[in-house]
Amino acid sequence: MQDPLQIAAVQLVEPFEGFRADPYRDPGGVWSIGYGSTTDAWGDPVSADTLAITQDQALSLVERDLASALGQVTAAVVVPLGVNQQAALIDFVYNVGIGNFRDSTLLRLLNAGDYTGAAAQFMRWDYAAGMVLPGLLRRREAEAAMFTGSSE
Repeated sequence: MQDPLQIAAVQLVEPFEGFRADPYRDPGGVWSIGYGSTTDAWGDPVSADTLAITQDQALSLVERDLASALGQVTAAVVVPLGVNQQAALIDFVYNVGIGNFRDSTLLRLLNAGDYTGAAAQFMRWDYAAGMVLPGLLRRREAEAAMFTGSSE
């Protein structure tokens, strides 16, 4: 990955997802592998029977998934975005899914041109299985900081 947008998105995904060679259930119960990919190299859903992968294979999966998330963000957002704003939204979509993003107040505010209001919405997405998760809270803080251009 050489593209600054892709680099920024991967910098968000890798530390928050961590690498796991074997399939695992995420806090929401979804089968995942590598850096949180939910489908394997052939596009099949990850399951308990999915074969272990290498870190290089995991990076290929996350690059594929982030490219898909970029396309989804590009299709959903109608206002101009900077590279960091795009990267934050790509990570968000990678983590919560395009359906949740499309139905979100974050997207509605953003498409209305309310960038500040949209940035504040990241923090509403720190729950999994009905509980606030410290890891999701840190991830949403990082996404919001990247989106707003803050270094905090």
